[in-house]
Amino acid sequence: MSKIILGFVGEISCGKSTATEYLKNKYGAVTFKFSDCLRDVATRMHIEKNRENIQLISTVLRQHFGDDLLSKVLAEDVRGADAPIIITEGVRRLSDITYLKDVPGFKLVAINTDERIRYERLRERSENVDDKNKTWEEFQKDGQRETELRIKETMEQADFTLENNGSSEDLYAQIDNLMAKLQ
Repeated sequence: MSKIILGFVGEISCGKSTATEYLKNKYGAVTFKFSDCLRDVATRMHIEKNRENIQLISTVLRQHFGDDLLSKVLAEDVRGADAPIIITEGVRRLSDITYLKDVPGFKLVAINTDERIRYERLRERSENVDDKNKTWEEFQKDGQRETELRIKETMEQADFTLENNGSSEDLYAQIDNLMAKLQ
């Protein structure tokens, strides 16, 4: 059986991590997040891992080493992974899939969620240290940062789209339908 490699693209707090966790738990998927290597840099440099710093590290690295840097890193990680189902979480721009799209089995999956729902989910999950107390205005400002600006155009290139405005179970059913198509 060939590998199934899903690249999740969507705006902040759309459900990429929820979808990833479901695939890990039910299907045994292995995950590579675009932000993992950025968080590694922040940890090594003793920089606080908040959204602004992670976005800044991404911008600086891509400006100096090429917009497709993270695609190169993840494509190599994916090629070296010994798993039948692999998730690349956090695609934000078309350059993020420059190398991934050449890996056999890769499919881009957009997760679409209303903005207000994403804001509430962000505050509930508190992935970054500054999320729990984030205001609506700060959330909207985060969505206008350089790292977020090309997500919608990238979503338009997706092979599949999941709608995540309902319950987790609704999302899981869509994922199961997608997996049935791909297996």
